[in-house]
Amino acid sequence: MGMGYKKDDNFGEWYSEVVVNSEMIEYYDISGCYILRPWAMEIWELLKEFFDAEIKKLKLKPYYFPLFVTENVLQKEKDHIEGFAPEVAWVTKSGKSDLEAPIAIRPTSETVMYPYFSKWIRSHRDLPLKCNQWCNVVRWEFSNPTPFIRSREFLWQEGHTVFATKEEADEEVLQILELYRRIYEEFLAVPVSKGRKSEMEKFAGGLYTTSVEAFIPNTGRGIQGATSHCLGQNFAKMFDITFENEKGERSMVWQNSWAYTTRSIGVMIMTHGDDKGLVLPPKVAPIQVIVIPVPFKDADTTAIKGACESAVYTLNEAGIRADLDARENYSPGWKYSQWEMKGVPLRIEIGPKDLANKQVRIVRRDNGTKVDIPSTDLVEQVRVLLDGIQANLLETAKAKRDACIVSISTWDEFIAALNDKKLILAPWCDEEEVEKDVKARTKGELGAAKTLCTPFDQPDLPS
Repeated sequence: MGMGYKKDDNFGEWYSEVVVNSEMIEYYDISGCYILRPWAMEIWELLKEFFDAEIKKLKLKPYYFPLFVTENVLQKEKDHIEGFAPEVAWVTKSGKSDLEAPIAIRPTSETVMYPYFSKWIRSHRDLPLKCNQWCNVVRWEFSNPTPFIRSREFLWQEGHTVFATKEEADEEVLQILELYRRIYEEFLAVPVSKGRKSEMEKFAGGLYTTSVEAFIPNTGRGIQGATSHCLGQNFAKMFDITFENEKGERSMVWQNSWAYTTRSIGVMIMTHGDDKGLVLPPKVAPIQVIVIPVPFKDADTTAIKGACESAVYTLNEAGIRADLDARENYSPGWKYSQWEMKGVPLRIEIGPKDLANKQVRIVRRDNGTKVDIPSTDLVEQVRVLLDGIQANLLETAKAKRDACIVSISTWDEFIAALNDKKLILAPWCDEEEVEKDVKARTKGELGAAKTLCTPFDQPDLPS
């Protein structure tokens, strides 16, 4: 069950090992596809529970659109399909017969949904239209698949909204982006930068794209955490989505689309995991507290087990996700290692001494500190510790990320920082040719430098 690789020595092998050993995923016999096991799916469900409740406050309605899209509809928006063309998977056969025309599997659902938005929207009274779906998408063509980070099929939510005015669309873009920041920082304890994508990096066919960007110090790579796009009126023109305004005139609608995916789980693993395995923030841990009986020879095992069951019951009743590991075929030490591997935030040990002293021993996963607390203070102390772990994980990750940010003002400084695996904050003219030139000049074995975003939080620049 132990880890064979260290995070700082071989990050890629460490990551591959931790996602399997912690029972997050299992590899599948099709490259780039993975089985998401309960430990991963329960994290996804906890994130979904938060996000779904928040978007329902914004009057989003749940929909489900088909997985398939015809070629002629997919190709209606030329920039859009060009951006996704290499990744589109096609169905060409039914049994042994060729289909009359190939059918695409959705890489995203703009072209699936918008013909029907055109049908449903007639008047200003039909606006805003706000739909969200939780589903899977398929993006086929890529190299170096990585569980959660780059997979051929992944889970996501995609929101698609339609407004009468650009002001409404602009406002929602930032409302959703803030929810994405909260997912990363408040739940996954991962610091992110909010900003706007360059024209080259924006969503294909959209007006502008905003994003939350994470950074992995071990690799020196940025990871796009989630995106919130203003599509402008481009798709409205292509799919003829218009409405009659209050003056009786026909107008084009303004549209947004936005999404976050199971990639978020991978970013969390990379950020917090250590040489013992996963380290889960309490807010998304399927089990926040694991209780383990520690019976020594000649101890009253029945009484110890009873105290453990009582602790679990008390914590569960207080809304804390706790469980008991009462397996008798494993030693307490083996159980400690397994639950450390799975990243459970707190471990409670109860042995004969604890029973006699009416206390429990609590061990933190994030820093390994141990504390003995009276059984009567259990719920209150566990809550304090869980809140402390959540805050500590974010603070630690933020300190590591901030230590990697380098502000530069010359090309030589840029190259030095890049070679040193830094996250670079640089003044930029916002010209596409310059962006292409930087990519070309930095291309090497590990890829090329690219812009993540122009952060909304801008430093003062000397003239």
